[in-house]
Amino acid sequence: MKKFCLSLICMLVFCSGLIAEEIQGFWKTINEKTGKPQCIVAIYEYENKYYGRIVGTYNEDGTKMKETIDAPEERAPGVIGQPFYCGLDLIWGLKKGSTCKGKIVDPEKGNIYRAELWVKKGKLVVQGKYLCFWKNQTWLPATNEDFPSDFKRPDVTKFVPVIPKVD
Repeated sequence: MKKFCLSLICMLVFCSGLIAEEIQGFWKTINEKTGKPQCIVAIYEYENKYYGRIVGTYNEDGTKMKETIDAPEERAPGVIGQPFYCGLDLIWGLKKGSTCKGKIVDPEKGNIYRAELWVKKGKLVVQGKYLCFWKNQTWLPATNEDFPSDFKRPDVTKFVPVIPKVD
């Protein structure tokens, strides 16, 4: 009986790891003030860590994508060199776990925060931390309708991270 219980517990622990939701994919960020879509971020894996790259941004009213990684326009003023928003890795070095921990940058102000990401009920929770303060955002899974019809999703397996530098 002890062997059976131990086997059952081991199987449940093993299976729970397989069932854990994956953070990889395309996620739509929502502007906290307007409630409108702001951008789409690809969470991808590179050398056993996760990174998040902006692949598209929406217009002011969040009704359509105004620029993409293929045709970037606006630049991130808070990052050294002012790279384009589209193509910017704003999340980096996330270590795998029940919550993935790494860094996130505010590309407008150039502030870097500790970050934790996890999936809850099919949505990505992104938590930025500074000292003992934190703030959560909930990102939605991006659907085909979120992308322009002529946009081809980038092959994230070919992404090589570029960590942003700030003052």
